[in-house]
Amino acid sequence: MKLISWNVNGIRACLTKGFEQFFNNIQADIFCIQETKCQEGQVNLEFEGYKSFWNSAEKKGYSGTAIFTKKEPLNVSYGIGIEEHDKEGRVITLEYEKFFMVCIYTPNAKRELERLDYRQIWEDEIRKYLCKLQKTKPVIMCGDLNVAHKEIDLKNPKTNRGNAGFTDEERNKMTELLEAGFTDTFRYLYPTKEEAYTWWSYMGKAREKNVGWRIDYFIVSKDIEKNIKEAKIYPEIFGSDHCPVGLEINV
Repeated sequence: MKLISWNVNGIRACLTKGFEQFFNNIQADIFCIQETKCQEGQVNLEFEGYKSFWNSAEKKGYSGTAIFTKKEPLNVSYGIGIEEHDKEGRVITLEYEKFFMVCIYTPNAKRELERLDYRQIWEDEIRKYLCKLQKTKPVIMCGDLNVAHKEIDLKNPKTNRGNAGFTDEERNKMTELLEAGFTDTFRYLYPTKEEAYTWWSYMGKAREKNVGWRIDYFIVSKDIEKNIKEAKIYPEIFGSDHCPVGLEINV
């Protein structure tokens, strides 16, 4: 099974920058996107052979997630069932016979860390949610998790320590998630691979120089980690300040 995740930083803008070409070329079984930045009816995006599910934020032009899937799910749910966390369209869960597919767009702690406290609460609730799902069947989760977990996951760890996405608090929450029975699929296959990034600032020719961060992930239940066949990053694909990431897994 081939899976793709991409923070498109506005699907309407990304559509003018090659989104459909990549979508059609990659032929994923499930294709998840984050930061759609659109409401229902603002974009008409359909692909033959795929069903789509959208979760938009209440606030216009902000956040939002979507999943395109070839395989009809048994069940679809939006959010995690907690009103405080479900207003920004950040989570979609598809239930299949043998696994749950969860698309997540984690809140950014922001420049002055103004959302860091909220982010900590969010992380705890998401972990509880994923652990609850995992009691029923394995989980495959993907998305922009807005954290570089280890120093190897960003170009300049020393100068970024304490900045949004690389605070000790955010990194510790990622560690807690993995210790709760989950696996970072890319690091599972490539534990020492350097300069493998998924996001670059638009400033200072960061992408051209590959001054980036790895903040987009596929995370799976530990009991299916041996089924991982490949974990990919597609830095050659433009259209957003993030590039797509992929997972090939047998489930």
